[in-house]
Amino acid sequence: MKEEENGAQNRELYALLHISPEASDEEIRKAYRQWAQIYHPDKYQPQEMKEIATENFQRICEAYEILSDETKRQIYDIYGMEGINSGLELGSKLNKAEEIKEELERLRRQKELQKVAAHLRPSGSILANLSLPQFLEGDGIMKGMAMASEVQSQISKHNAVAIGGNLAVNGNAGSGAASVVFRHQMSSVSSIEFMGSVGLRAVLGVQTTRHISVHSTATMGLAMSLRDGSLNLSNTWTRQLSDTAHGNIHLSLGPESSIAVGWQRKGQKNSASGEIKLGTGSFGATAHYIHRFSTKSHGRLGARIGSTALELELGGGRKISEFSTIRMLYSVGIQGIFWKFELHRGGQKLIVPVLLSSHLNPVFATGAFVIPTSLYFVLKRFVVKPFYLKREKQKASENMDKTLGQVREARAAAKKAQQLLQNVANRKRSRQLETGGLVVTRALYGSRTALKNRNQIEEVKDEVASQIIDVTVPLNFLVSDSGQLKLHEGVKKSGIMGFCDPCPGEPKQLYVEYTFGGNNFEVIVDDLDELVIPQESHRT
Repeated sequence: MKEEENGAQNRELYALLHISPEASDEEIRKAYRQWAQIYHPDKYQPQEMKEIATENFQRICEAYEILSDETKRQIYDIYGMEGINSGLELGSKLNKAEEIKEELERLRRQKELQKVAAHLRPSGSILANLSLPQFLEGDGIMKGMAMASEVQSQISKHNAVAIGGNLAVNGNAGSGAASVVFRHQMSSVSSIEFMGSVGLRAVLGVQTTRHISVHSTATMGLAMSLRDGSLNLSNTWTRQLSDTAHGNIHLSLGPESSIAVGWQRKGQKNSASGEIKLGTGSFGATAHYIHRFSTKSHGRLGARIGSTALELELGGGRKISEFSTIRMLYSVGIQGIFWKFELHRGGQKLIVPVLLSSHLNPVFATGAFVIPTSLYFVLKRFVVKPFYLKREKQKASENMDKTLGQVREARAAAKKAQQLLQNVANRKRSRQLETGGLVVTRALYGSRTALKNRNQIEEVKDEVASQIIDVTVPLNFLVSDSGQLKLHEGVKKSGIMGFCDPCPGEPKQLYVEYTFGGNNFEVIVDDLDELVIPQESHRT
Protein backbone atom coordinates (compact mmCIF):
# COMPACT_ATOMS: atom_id res chain seq x y z
CA MET A 1 0.00 0.00 0.00
CA LYS A 2 2.80 2.39 0.82
CA GLU A 3 4.39 1.66 -2.49
CA GLU A 4 1.14 2.55 -4.25
CA GLU A 5 0.92 5.81 -2.28
CA ASN A 6 4.47 6.77 -3.27
CA GLY A 7 3.76 6.00 -6.91
CA ALA A 8 0.53 7.99 -6.83
CA GLN A 9 2.40 11.09 -5.65
CA ASN A 10 4.13 11.14 -9.05
CA ARG A 11 0.88 10.87 -11.02
CA GLU A 12 -0.95 14.11 -10.26
CA LEU A 13 -0.27 15.45 -13.76
CA TYR A 14 -2.13 12.43 -15.16
CA ALA A 15 -5.09 13.26 -12.92
CA LEU A 16 -4.90 16.90 -14.06
CA LEU A 17 -5.30 15.85 -17.71
CA HIS A 18 -7.72 13.06 -16.72
CA ILE A 19 -5.70 10.30 -18.39
CA SER A 20 -4.28 6.95 -17.35
CA PRO A 21 -0.58 6.69 -16.31
CA GLU A 22 -0.25 4.30 -19.27
CA ALA A 23 -1.72 6.84 -21.73
CA SER A 24 -0.20 6.99 -25.20
CA ASP A 25 1.26 10.15 -26.76
CA GLU A 26 -1.89 10.58 -28.85
CA GLU A 27 -4.12 10.32 -25.77
CA ILE A 28 -1.99 12.93 -24.01
CA ARG A 29 -2.27 15.33 -26.99
CA LYS A 30 -6.04 14.80 -27.21
CA ALA A 31 -6.52 15.48 -23.49
CA TYR A 32 -4.36 18.60 -23.67
CA ARG A 33 -6.39 20.03 -26.56
CA GLN A 34 -9.67 19.42 -24.72
CA TRP A 35 -8.53 21.07 -21.49
CA ALA A 36 -6.79 23.94 -23.31
CA GLN A 37 -10.09 24.85 -24.97
CA ILE A 38 -11.77 25.04 -21.55
CA TYR A 39 -9.08 27.10 -19.82
CA HIS A 40 -7.74 29.32 -22.62
CA PRO A 41 -7.72 32.89 -21.20
CA ASP A 42 -9.05 34.42 -24.45
CA LYS A 43 -12.41 32.74 -23.84
CA TYR A 44 -13.15 34.89 -20.79
CA GLN A 45 -13.89 38.63 -20.68
CA PRO A 46 -14.17 39.45 -16.93
CA GLN A 47 -10.70 40.13 -15.53
CA GLU A 48 -11.21 37.86 -12.51
CA MET A 49 -12.23 34.89 -14.70
CA LYS A 50 -9.38 35.60 -17.11
CA GLU A 51 -6.87 35.44 -14.24
CA ILE A 52 -8.31 32.14 -13.01
CA ALA A 53 -8.22 30.74 -16.54
CA THR A 54 -4.62 31.89 -17.03
CA GLU A 55 -3.51 30.17 -13.82
CA ASN A 56 -5.15 26.87 -14.73
CA PHE A 57 -4.12 27.11 -18.39
CA GLN A 58 -0.50 27.33 -17.25
CA ARG A 59 -1.00 24.17 -15.17
CA ILE A 60 -2.39 22.36 -18.22
CA CYS A 61 0.50 23.53 -20.41
CA GLU A 62 3.07 22.48 -17.81
CA ALA A 63 1.50 19.02 -17.52
CA TYR A 64 1.51 18.61 -21.31
CA GLU A 65 5.09 19.84 -21.62
CA ILE A 66 6.31 17.23 -19.13
CA LEU A 67 4.18 14.25 -20.19
CA SER A 68 4.70 14.78 -23.93
CA ASP A 69 8.48 14.65 -23.51
CA GLU A 70 9.66 11.05 -23.17
CA THR A 71 12.67 11.81 -20.95
CA LYS A 72 10.86 14.30 -18.73
CA ARG A 73 7.97 11.88 -18.38
CA GLN A 74 10.38 9.16 -17.22
CA ILE A 75 11.93 11.53 -14.68
CA TYR A 76 8.47 12.62 -13.45
CA ASP A 77 7.21 9.04 -13.13
CA ILE A 78 10.19 8.19 -10.90
CA TYR A 79 10.97 11.41 -9.00
CA GLY A 80 7.84 13.53 -9.41
CA MET A 81 7.96 17.32 -9.69
CA GLU A 82 10.95 17.40 -7.37
CA GLY A 83 12.96 15.64 -10.06
CA ILE A 84 11.71 18.00 -12.76
CA ASN A 85 12.46 21.16 -10.75
CA SER A 86 15.83 20.06 -9.34
CA GLY A 87 19.18 19.24 -10.91
CA LEU A 88 17.67 16.23 -12.61
CA GLU A 89 16.32 18.26 -15.52
CA LEU A 90 18.02 17.71 -18.87
CA GLY A 91 19.98 20.73 -19.92
CA SER A 92 23.32 21.59 -21.43
CA LYS A 93 25.21 19.72 -18.70
CA LEU A 94 26.01 16.36 -20.24
CA ASN A 95 27.05 14.82 -16.91
CA LYS A 96 23.58 15.46 -15.52
CA ALA A 97 21.98 13.67 -18.46
CA GLU A 98 24.38 10.77 -18.05
CA GLU A 99 23.64 10.59 -14.35
CA ILE A 100 19.93 10.43 -15.10
CA LYS A 101 20.45 7.64 -17.63
CA GLU A 102 22.56 5.71 -15.13
CA GLU A 103 19.96 6.20 -12.43
CA LEU A 104 17.17 5.09 -14.76
CA GLU A 105 19.16 1.97 -15.65
CA ARG A 106 19.78 1.26 -11.97
CA LEU A 107 16.08 1.60 -11.20
CA ARG A 108 15.20 -0.65 -14.14
CA ARG A 109 17.57 -3.29 -12.80
CA GLN A 110 16.08 -2.83 -9.33
CA LYS A 111 12.59 -3.37 -10.74
CA GLU A 112 13.79 -6.52 -12.48
CA LEU A 113 15.17 -7.80 -9.17
CA GLN A 114 11.89 -6.93 -7.48
CA LYS A 115 10.06 -8.81 -10.21
CA VAL A 116 12.25 -11.85 -9.60
CA ALA A 117 11.69 -11.55 -5.86
CA ALA A 118 7.95 -11.37 -6.49
CA HIS A 119 8.21 -14.72 -8.29
CA LEU A 120 9.63 -16.29 -5.11
CA ARG A 121 6.66 -16.80 -2.81
CA PRO A 122 7.70 -18.28 0.53
CA SER A 123 5.15 -19.59 2.99
CA GLY A 124 5.38 -21.49 6.23
CA SER A 125 3.78 -22.36 9.52
CA ILE A 126 4.82 -23.18 13.07
CA LEU A 127 2.49 -25.16 15.31
CA ALA A 128 3.27 -25.30 19.04
CA ASN A 129 0.97 -27.58 21.06
CA LEU A 130 0.80 -26.62 24.75
CA SER A 131 -0.89 -28.62 27.51
CA LEU A 132 -1.94 -27.08 30.83
CA PRO A 133 -2.81 -30.44 32.49
CA GLN A 134 0.59 -31.82 31.51
CA PHE A 135 2.27 -28.73 32.98
CA LEU A 136 0.37 -29.06 36.26
CA GLU A 137 1.54 -32.67 36.49
CA GLY A 138 5.16 -31.48 36.25
CA ASP A 139 5.90 -32.86 32.76
CA GLY A 140 6.43 -29.51 31.03
CA ILE A 141 3.97 -27.42 29.08
CA MET A 142 5.18 -28.29 25.57
CA LYS A 143 3.22 -31.25 24.21
CA GLY A 144 4.41 -31.21 20.60
CA MET A 145 5.62 -29.03 17.77
CA ALA A 146 5.44 -28.99 13.97
CA MET A 147 6.99 -26.81 11.31
CA ALA A 148 6.30 -26.60 7.58
CA SER A 149 7.83 -24.40 4.91
CA GLU A 150 7.48 -24.00 1.15
CA VAL A 151 8.98 -21.77 -1.51
CA GLN A 152 7.28 -21.32 -4.89
CA SER A 153 9.19 -19.92 -7.85
CA GLN A 154 8.00 -18.93 -11.31
CA ILE A 155 11.04 -20.13 -13.29
CA SER A 156 9.57 -19.18 -16.68
CA LYS A 157 6.36 -17.96 -18.24
CA HIS A 158 4.80 -21.42 -18.27
CA ASN A 159 6.78 -23.27 -15.60
CA ALA A 160 6.84 -23.08 -11.81
CA VAL A 161 8.42 -25.14 -9.08
CA ALA A 162 7.62 -25.47 -5.38
CA ILE A 163 9.99 -26.98 -2.80
CA GLY A 164 8.80 -27.69 0.72
CA GLY A 165 9.37 -29.69 3.85
CA ASN A 166 7.94 -30.34 7.28
CA LEU A 167 9.06 -31.62 10.67
CA ALA A 168 6.90 -32.78 13.56
CA VAL A 169 7.66 -33.82 17.15
CA ASN A 170 5.09 -35.30 19.51
CA GLY A 171 6.42 -36.51 22.83
CA ASN A 172 9.40 -38.74 22.12
CA ALA A 173 8.41 -39.44 18.50
CA GLY A 174 9.23 -37.38 15.45
CA SER A 175 8.79 -37.40 11.69
CA GLY A 176 9.67 -35.34 8.66
CA ALA A 177 9.20 -35.09 4.91
CA ALA A 178 10.44 -33.12 1.93
CA SER A 179 8.56 -32.50 -1.29
CA VAL A 180 8.98 -30.93 -4.71
CA VAL A 181 6.29 -29.98 -7.24
CA PHE A 182 6.87 -28.98 -10.86
CA ARG A 183 4.00 -27.24 -12.64
CA HIS A 184 3.74 -26.67 -16.39
CA GLN A 185 1.06 -24.51 -18.03
CA MET A 186 0.26 -26.42 -21.21
CA SER A 187 -2.28 -23.89 -22.50
CA SER A 188 -4.55 -21.13 -21.27
CA VAL A 189 -7.03 -23.74 -20.02
CA SER A 190 -4.90 -26.67 -18.88
CA SER A 191 -1.87 -27.44 -16.72
CA ILE A 192 0.00 -30.46 -15.39
CA GLU A 193 1.91 -31.04 -12.15
CA PHE A 194 4.54 -33.61 -11.22
CA MET A 195 5.20 -34.16 -7.55
CA GLY A 196 7.41 -36.25 -5.34
CA SER A 197 8.08 -36.52 -1.62
CA VAL A 198 10.43 -38.44 0.65
CA GLY A 199 10.17 -39.15 4.35
CA LEU A 200 7.21 -40.44 6.27
CA ARG A 201 5.06 -40.24 3.12
CA ALA A 202 7.23 -41.21 0.16
CA VAL A 203 5.02 -40.55 -2.87
CA LEU A 204 5.32 -39.96 -6.61
CA GLY A 205 2.39 -38.42 -8.43
CA VAL A 206 1.04 -36.52 -11.39
CA GLN A 207 -1.96 -34.21 -11.58
CA THR A 208 -3.61 -32.40 -14.46
CA THR A 209 -6.13 -29.55 -14.36
CA ARG A 210 -8.36 -28.25 -17.14
CA HIS A 211 -11.00 -25.53 -17.40
CA ILE A 212 -13.83 -27.38 -19.12
CA SER A 213 -16.03 -24.27 -19.32
CA VAL A 214 -16.12 -20.67 -18.16
CA HIS A 215 -17.45 -21.73 -14.77
CA SER A 216 -16.15 -25.29 -14.39
CA THR A 217 -12.75 -26.86 -13.68
CA ALA A 218 -11.76 -30.54 -13.51
CA THR A 219 -8.65 -31.99 -11.86
CA MET A 220 -7.43 -35.57 -12.06
CA GLY A 221 -4.46 -37.01 -10.17
CA LEU A 222 -2.61 -40.28 -9.75
CA ALA A 223 -0.21 -40.98 -6.87
CA MET A 224 1.87 -44.03 -5.96
CA SER A 225 3.27 -44.76 -2.50
CA LEU A 226 6.95 -45.74 -2.56
CA ARG A 227 6.54 -47.60 0.75
CA ASP A 228 3.95 -50.20 -0.24
CA GLY A 229 3.32 -49.51 -3.95
CA SER A 230 -0.36 -48.64 -3.43
CA LEU A 231 -2.07 -46.34 -5.94
CA ASN A 232 -4.49 -43.52 -5.31
CA LEU A 233 -6.67 -41.98 -8.02
CA SER A 234 -8.35 -38.64 -7.35
CA ASN A 235 -10.83 -36.53 -9.27
CA THR A 236 -12.09 -33.06 -8.38
CA TRP A 237 -14.80 -31.07 -10.13
CA THR A 238 -15.25 -27.39 -9.23
CA ARG A 239 -18.04 -25.16 -10.49
CA GLN A 240 -18.76 -21.48 -9.88
CA LEU A 241 -22.32 -21.23 -8.61
CA SER A 242 -22.52 -17.43 -8.49
CA ASP A 243 -20.28 -14.36 -8.36
CA THR A 244 -19.43 -15.13 -4.74
CA ALA A 245 -19.91 -18.89 -4.40
CA HIS A 246 -18.55 -22.11 -5.82
CA GLY A 247 -18.92 -25.80 -5.09
CA ASN A 248 -16.76 -28.85 -5.56
CA ILE A 249 -16.93 -32.66 -5.57
CA HIS A 250 -13.83 -34.69 -4.72
CA LEU A 251 -13.54 -38.45 -5.35
CA SER A 252 -10.59 -40.48 -4.10
CA LEU A 253 -10.04 -44.18 -4.94
CA GLY A 254 -7.31 -46.09 -3.13
CA PRO A 255 -6.51 -47.65 0.25
CA GLU A 256 -8.74 -45.02 1.88
CA SER A 257 -11.44 -44.28 -0.69
CA SER A 258 -13.77 -41.37 -0.07
CA ILE A 259 -16.11 -38.86 -1.66
CA ALA A 260 -16.51 -35.26 -0.48
CA VAL A 261 -18.91 -32.49 -1.44
CA GLY A 262 -17.99 -28.93 -0.52
CA TRP A 263 -19.30 -25.38 -0.87
CA GLN A 264 -17.69 -21.97 -0.33
CA ARG A 265 -19.14 -18.48 -0.38
CA LYS A 266 -17.22 -15.24 0.11
CA GLY A 267 -18.94 -11.88 0.33
CA GLN A 268 -17.86 -8.41 1.42
CA LYS A 269 -19.27 -8.76 4.94
CA ASN A 270 -19.25 -12.50 5.52
CA SER A 271 -18.03 -15.81 4.16
CA ALA A 272 -19.06 -19.40 4.76
CA SER A 273 -17.92 -22.88 3.79
CA GLY A 274 -19.00 -26.44 4.40
CA GLU A 275 -18.04 -29.99 3.46
CA ILE A 276 -19.46 -33.48 3.87
CA LYS A 277 -17.06 -36.40 3.46
CA LEU A 278 -17.89 -40.12 3.33
CA GLY A 279 -15.10 -42.71 3.36
CA THR A 280 -14.80 -46.48 3.53
CA GLY A 281 -13.85 -46.31 7.20
CA SER A 282 -14.97 -42.88 8.33
CA PHE A 283 -17.31 -39.98 7.78
CA GLY A 284 -17.27 -36.31 8.70
CA ALA A 285 -18.77 -32.88 8.15
CA THR A 286 -17.30 -29.42 8.70
CA ALA A 287 -18.74 -25.91 8.53
CA HIS A 288 -17.24 -22.43 9.03
CA TYR A 289 -18.73 -18.95 9.08
CA ILE A 290 -16.81 -15.66 9.23
CA HIS A 291 -18.44 -12.25 9.73
CA ARG A 292 -16.42 -9.08 9.13
CA PHE A 293 -17.40 -6.39 11.61
CA SER A 294 -15.04 -3.90 9.93
CA THR A 295 -12.04 -3.83 7.64
CA LYS A 296 -9.90 -4.77 10.64
CA SER A 297 -11.91 -7.19 12.78
CA HIS A 298 -13.93 -10.35 12.22
CA GLY A 299 -15.72 -13.11 14.11
CA ARG A 300 -15.46 -16.82 13.37
CA LEU A 301 -17.71 -19.82 14.09
CA GLY A 302 -16.85 -23.39 13.13
CA ALA A 303 -17.98 -26.93 13.78
CA ARG A 304 -16.74 -30.45 13.04
CA ILE A 305 -18.62 -33.72 13.46
CA GLY A 306 -17.74 -37.21 12.36
CA SER A 307 -16.50 -40.64 13.32
CA THR A 308 -13.34 -39.22 14.91
CA ALA A 309 -14.30 -35.63 15.74
CA LEU A 310 -16.93 -33.61 17.55
CA GLU A 311 -15.92 -29.99 18.04
CA LEU A 312 -17.36 -26.49 18.24
CA GLU A 313 -15.05 -23.51 17.65
CA LEU A 314 -15.70 -19.79 17.98
CA GLY A 315 -13.58 -16.68 18.28
CA GLY A 316 -12.37 -13.72 16.30
CA GLY A 317 -9.43 -11.86 14.90
CA ARG A 318 -8.12 -8.40 14.21
CA LYS A 319 -5.76 -6.90 11.66
CA ILE A 320 -2.99 -5.15 13.60
CA SER A 321 -0.94 -3.94 10.62
CA GLU A 322 -0.94 -4.01 6.84
CA PHE A 323 0.38 -7.57 6.71
CA SER A 324 -0.39 -8.99 10.17
CA THR A 325 -3.53 -10.47 11.73
CA ILE A 326 -4.02 -12.02 15.17
CA ARG A 327 -6.76 -14.47 16.15
CA MET A 328 -7.98 -16.01 19.38
CA LEU A 329 -10.25 -19.04 19.17
CA TYR A 330 -12.03 -21.16 21.74
CA SER A 331 -12.96 -24.77 21.00
CA VAL A 332 -14.69 -27.52 22.94
CA GLY A 333 -15.01 -31.14 21.81
CA ILE A 334 -14.29 -34.75 22.56
CA GLN A 335 -10.54 -34.01 22.56
CA GLY A 336 -10.94 -31.43 25.31
CA ILE A 337 -11.23 -27.69 25.86
CA PHE A 338 -8.75 -25.49 23.99
CA TRP A 339 -7.65 -21.93 23.55
CA LYS A 340 -5.94 -21.29 20.23
CA PHE A 341 -3.79 -18.25 19.44
CA GLU A 342 -2.80 -17.45 15.85
CA LEU A 343 -0.52 -14.87 14.23
CA HIS A 344 -0.67 -14.51 10.44
CA ARG A 345 1.89 -12.33 8.70
CA GLY A 346 2.21 -12.46 4.93
CA GLY A 347 2.53 -16.13 4.04
CA GLN A 348 3.73 -17.12 7.53
CA LYS A 349 1.61 -18.51 10.36
CA LEU A 350 2.22 -19.15 14.06
CA ILE A 351 -0.45 -21.32 15.70
CA VAL A 352 -0.46 -22.08 19.41
CA PRO A 353 -3.25 -24.41 20.66
CA VAL A 354 -3.41 -24.60 24.46
CA LEU A 355 -5.15 -27.63 25.98
CA LEU A 356 -6.96 -26.40 29.10
CA SER A 357 -8.66 -29.63 30.10
CA SER A 358 -9.13 -33.11 28.68
CA HIS A 359 -12.46 -33.46 30.51
CA LEU A 360 -15.69 -31.84 29.34
CA ASN A 361 -16.71 -30.13 32.56
CA PRO A 362 -19.65 -27.78 31.72
CA VAL A 363 -18.71 -25.23 34.39
CA PHE A 364 -15.06 -25.14 33.36
CA ALA A 365 -15.99 -25.01 29.66
CA THR A 366 -18.32 -22.05 30.26
CA GLY A 367 -15.75 -20.19 32.35
CA ALA A 368 -12.98 -20.80 29.80
CA PHE A 369 -15.12 -18.99 27.24
CA VAL A 370 -16.90 -16.30 29.28
CA ILE A 371 -13.95 -15.00 31.34
CA PRO A 372 -11.48 -14.20 28.51
CA THR A 373 -14.29 -12.96 26.25
CA SER A 374 -15.57 -10.58 28.93
CA LEU A 375 -12.03 -9.43 29.69
CA TYR A 376 -11.44 -8.72 25.99
CA PHE A 377 -14.56 -6.58 25.59
CA VAL A 378 -13.90 -4.69 28.82
CA LEU A 379 -10.31 -3.89 27.81
CA LYS A 380 -11.42 -2.96 24.30
CA ARG A 381 -14.22 -0.70 25.55
CA PHE A 382 -12.42 1.11 28.35
CA VAL A 383 -8.70 0.89 27.47
CA VAL A 384 -7.80 0.00 23.89
CA LYS A 385 -10.51 1.91 21.99
CA PRO A 386 -10.18 5.17 23.96
CA PHE A 387 -6.40 5.00 23.57
CA TYR A 388 -6.54 4.57 19.79
CA LEU A 389 -9.26 7.22 19.37
CA LYS A 390 -7.25 9.68 21.41
CA ARG A 391 -4.08 8.93 19.46
CA GLU A 392 -5.82 9.21 16.08
CA LYS A 393 -7.50 12.48 17.08
CA GLN A 394 -4.18 13.87 18.30
CA LYS A 395 -2.42 12.89 15.08
CA ALA A 396 -5.21 14.37 12.98
CA SER A 397 -5.12 17.60 14.99
CA GLU A 398 -1.33 17.90 14.67
CA ASN A 399 -1.48 17.19 10.97
CA MET A 400 -4.27 19.72 10.44
CA ASP A 401 -2.36 22.45 12.28
CA LYS A 402 0.68 21.86 10.07
CA THR A 403 -1.24 21.90 6.82
CA LEU A 404 -4.01 24.42 7.55
CA GLY A 405 -2.53 27.18 5.37
CA GLN A 406 -1.75 24.72 2.57
CA VAL A 407 -5.30 23.36 2.65
CA ARG A 408 -6.84 26.84 2.51
CA GLU A 409 -4.81 27.72 -0.58
CA ALA A 410 -5.65 24.39 -2.24
CA ARG A 411 -9.37 24.78 -1.53
CA ALA A 412 -9.34 28.31 -2.94
CA ALA A 413 -7.61 27.09 -6.12
CA ALA A 414 -10.08 24.21 -6.48
CA LYS A 415 -13.01 26.60 -6.07
CA LYS A 416 -11.62 28.87 -8.79
CA ALA A 417 -11.13 25.91 -11.13
CA GLN A 418 -14.72 24.82 -10.50
CA GLN A 419 -15.97 28.28 -11.49
CA LEU A 420 -14.55 27.78 -14.97
CA LEU A 421 -16.05 24.29 -15.20
CA GLN A 422 -19.48 25.38 -13.98
CA ASN A 423 -21.05 26.43 -17.30
CA VAL A 424 -19.95 23.37 -19.24
CA ALA A 425 -20.90 21.11 -16.31
CA ASN A 426 -24.39 22.66 -16.21
CA ARG A 427 -24.87 22.15 -19.97
CA LYS A 428 -23.76 18.51 -19.72
CA ARG A 429 -26.03 18.00 -16.74
CA SER A 430 -29.02 19.43 -18.60
CA ARG A 431 -28.40 17.21 -21.65
CA GLN A 432 -28.12 14.13 -19.43
CA LEU A 433 -31.33 15.06 -17.60
CA GLU A 434 -33.20 15.36 -20.91
CA THR A 435 -32.10 11.90 -22.04
CA GLY A 436 -32.32 10.18 -18.65
CA GLY A 437 -28.55 9.81 -18.62
CA LEU A 438 -25.90 10.11 -15.93
CA VAL A 439 -26.26 13.04 -13.52
CA VAL A 440 -24.08 13.40 -10.44
CA THR A 441 -26.36 14.85 -7.76
CA ARG A 442 -23.82 14.92 -4.93
CA ALA A 443 -20.11 14.14 -4.72
CA LEU A 444 -17.84 14.54 -1.70
CA TYR A 445 -14.10 13.91 -1.52
CA GLY A 446 -12.00 13.84 1.61
CA SER A 447 -11.27 12.13 4.90
CA ARG A 448 -12.59 8.59 5.23
CA THR A 449 -13.60 9.30 8.83
CA ALA A 450 -15.39 12.55 8.01
CA LEU A 451 -17.27 10.90 5.12
CA LYS A 452 -18.90 8.51 7.59
CA ASN A 453 -20.80 11.58 8.87
CA ARG A 454 -21.56 12.93 5.40
CA ASN A 455 -25.33 13.16 6.05
CA GLN A 456 -24.73 15.45 9.06
CA ILE A 457 -21.85 17.40 7.49
CA GLU A 458 -23.51 20.78 8.09
CA GLU A 459 -24.02 19.98 11.77
CA VAL A 460 -20.49 18.90 12.68
CA LYS A 461 -17.66 21.20 13.70
CA ASP A 462 -15.71 23.17 11.12
CA GLU A 463 -12.63 21.06 11.86
CA VAL A 464 -14.33 17.97 10.46
CA ALA A 465 -16.16 19.80 7.69
CA SER A 466 -12.88 21.21 6.38
CA GLN A 467 -11.71 17.66 5.65
CA ILE A 468 -14.26 17.29 2.84
CA ILE A 469 -14.64 19.14 -0.44
CA ASP A 470 -17.73 19.14 -2.68
CA VAL A 471 -16.72 17.90 -6.17
CA THR A 472 -20.14 17.61 -7.79
CA VAL A 473 -19.28 20.19 -10.46
CA PRO A 474 -16.01 18.65 -11.72
CA LEU A 475 -17.53 15.16 -11.85
CA ASN A 476 -20.50 16.39 -13.90
CA PHE A 477 -17.98 18.10 -16.18
CA LEU A 478 -16.11 14.80 -16.68
CA VAL A 479 -19.24 12.87 -17.69
CA SER A 480 -18.86 11.85 -21.35
CA ASP A 481 -21.48 12.52 -24.04
CA SER A 482 -22.38 8.82 -23.91
CA GLY A 483 -23.32 9.16 -20.24
CA GLN A 484 -20.34 7.52 -18.57
CA LEU A 485 -17.69 8.57 -16.08
CA LYS A 486 -14.34 6.88 -15.45
CA LEU A 487 -11.61 7.84 -12.98
CA HIS A 488 -8.40 5.91 -13.50
CA GLU A 489 -6.90 3.45 -11.00
CA GLY A 490 -3.66 4.33 -9.22
CA VAL A 491 -4.09 8.10 -9.59
CA LYS A 492 -4.84 10.30 -6.58
CA LYS A 493 -8.15 12.03 -7.14
CA SER A 494 -6.87 15.20 -5.44
CA GLY A 495 -5.02 15.99 -8.69
CA ILE A 496 -8.20 16.14 -10.79
CA MET A 497 -9.10 19.66 -11.95
CA GLY A 498 -11.54 21.15 -9.42
CA PHE A 499 -10.38 18.77 -6.67
CA CYS A 500 -7.84 19.33 -3.90
CA ASP A 501 -6.46 17.46 -0.91
CA PRO A 502 -8.55 18.69 2.05
CA CYS A 503 -6.71 16.53 4.62
CA PRO A 504 -3.05 15.81 3.71
CA GLY A 505 -1.74 12.60 5.19
CA GLU A 506 -5.20 11.18 5.96
CA PRO A 507 -6.83 8.22 4.13
CA LYS A 508 -9.31 9.63 1.62
CA GLN A 509 -12.37 8.40 -0.23
CA LEU A 510 -14.76 9.67 -2.90
CA TYR A 511 -18.49 9.41 -2.28
CA VAL A 512 -20.85 9.85 -5.26
CA GLU A 513 -24.65 9.99 -5.48
CA TYR A 514 -26.01 9.94 -9.02
CA THR A 515 -29.12 9.25 -11.09
CA PHE A 516 -29.35 7.23 -14.27
CA GLY A 517 -32.45 6.16 -16.16
CA GLY A 518 -34.67 7.60 -13.45
CA ASN A 519 -33.05 5.50 -10.71
CA ASN A 520 -30.87 6.55 -7.77
CA PHE A 521 -27.38 5.19 -7.20
CA GLU A 522 -24.52 5.73 -4.75
CA VAL A 523 -20.94 4.50 -4.49
CA ILE A 524 -17.87 5.13 -2.34
CA VAL A 525 -14.31 4.30 -3.48
CA ASP A 526 -10.84 4.69 -2.00
CA ASP A 527 -8.50 7.39 -3.26
CA LEU A 528 -6.48 5.17 -5.61
CA ASP A 529 -9.33 2.91 -6.77
CA GLU A 530 -10.90 3.05 -10.20
CA LEU A 531 -14.40 4.52 -10.49
CA VAL A 532 -16.65 3.58 -13.39
CA ILE A 533 -20.29 4.69 -13.39
CA PRO A 534 -23.09 3.95 -13.94
CA GLN A 535 -23.18 0.40 -12.59
CA GLU A 536 -26.20 -1.64 -11.56
CA SER A 537 -24.45 -2.72 -8.34
CA HIS A 538 -24.57 0.91 -7.13
CA ARG A 539 -28.39 1.06 -7.17
CA THR A 540 -29.93 2.15 -3.85
